[in-house]
Amino acid sequence: MNPSEEHSIAAIRAVPRTGVIYVTTEASRRGFSSGDPQWCNLGQGQPEAGELEGAPARITEVRIDPGDQEYAPVAGITELREAVAAMYNRLFRRGLASQYTAENVAISSGGRAALTRAAASIGQVNLGHFLPDYTAYEELLDIFRAFTAIPILLDRDKGYSFSVDDLRREIRGRGLAALLMSNPCNPSGKLVQDEQLEAWVGLARQLDCMLLVDEFYSHYVWTDVGDQGGQAPIVSAARYVSDVDRDPVLIFDGLTKNWRYPGWRVAWTVGPKHAIESLCSAGSFLDGGGSRMMQRAAVPLLEHEHVMAETAAIQRVFRAKRDRLVERLAKMGITTDRDPEGSFYVWGRLADLPPPLNDGMGLFHAALKEKVITVPGMFFDVNPGKRRNADHSRFRQYARFSFGPVSAQLELACDRLESILSAHR
Repeated sequence: MNPSEEHSIAAIRAVPRTGVIYVTTEASRRGFSSGDPQWCNLGQGQPEAGELEGAPARITEVRIDPGDQEYAPVAGITELREAVAAMYNRLFRRGLASQYTAENVAISSGGRAALTRAAASIGQVNLGHFLPDYTAYEELLDIFRAFTAIPILLDRDKGYSFSVDDLRREIRGRGLAALLMSNPCNPSGKLVQDEQLEAWVGLARQLDCMLLVDEFYSHYVWTDVGDQGGQAPIVSAARYVSDVDRDPVLIFDGLTKNWRYPGWRVAWTVGPKHAIESLCSAGSFLDGGGSRMMQRAAVPLLEHEHVMAETAAIQRVFRAKRDRLVERLAKMGITTDRDPEGSFYVWGRLADLPPPLNDGMGLFHAALKEKVITVPGMFFDVNPGKRRNADHSRFRQYARFSFGPVSAQLELACDRLESILSAHR
């Protein structure tokens, strides 16, 4: 008997692991541990967190004020909320009459907590989500039963492009009152930007459809972006909001990716005051708020010079890693429907590989034997409630490869993948 069945408790349901948790758990059973130089983790959604040339020095010590031993407010400490609002105004809302304030910001202990608060605040509506998209959305969209999750399939033959007319048709035809998306997309790297993003925000305003925009990779941009004054480009829906308290736009971001401090668990939600109030009410029973001391330490990281220096360094270093990984994978026969325009992932198509490596799970298991971790594409076929048969997932012949790790680890991983492919050929 399976140990999990032997010791099962009637009151506890089996909660499936998200894609990244599944692959790291399987790797751990084979001896994987974070920081082990023998392992190449192309599965984890985490950027290298060490020093980068040209980036501000990494913070290695945090001073704890006596008052910071207490709980933080569920909405976050005022100083950090003000710093987040000021950063968005400075980066995206110069010269605009409507400006974000601290009341437009909620701080949470990580991106999942922020998204969970939002999901708990959504009423009995139809909420659209794209395929493929972030694996953790699956349970998030299933656990809160007030709304109905509606999948929207993106066409790989069109490079996952989705026009504003397509969006209008989906909102009207399916009666969507909310739409969840990662931008840049995790895993495909597709980026909605400039005039297209402006049109999406305008349509949301016109049709009163709430955009929930996960912008955790918004500093990892590999395309030309509209004029940003010669500074490193950052993409955000905040640039196109007309009235910060009326436009139905919620933005999620934090220190995890764009500042490369995943272990701090500091994230924020930016949006209309009344929506933020609801999210904070949900946070009061879901998570109780984040760490006061880590929020205090985060405030200086949002100063303009720090943000721009860190972003410029990220774009320089990660652009080179992106180009190198795309090149090496292509030589193996792992292609892309569209080269990543953002994020630090390559959404690789495996159809031209020999079996069983032409299946995401097949490649995952073969690579695991050589201490390389990938994420099978089927996990990004977001399927809340398991309403579709996973055996027929349209993304079975895909895998996600992260170029978050340091360059040496990427090269070693590619060497090992090439050896696996040579053995099968």
